[in-house]
Amino acid sequence: MAGDDKARLKLLEREVKELRRANEILRKASAYFAMAEFDRRER
Repeated sequence: MAGDDKARLKLLEREVKELRRANEILRKASAYFAMAEFDRRER
């Protein structure tokens, strides 16, 4: 694998890691707000 390819792969792997982390945060936030709405409607 050429040096440019290795650098590109490293960059893409870092980007995938960041996007997965962002998705997890958004998933948790969505669940939190859904529960807050559910609790609000029960009262």
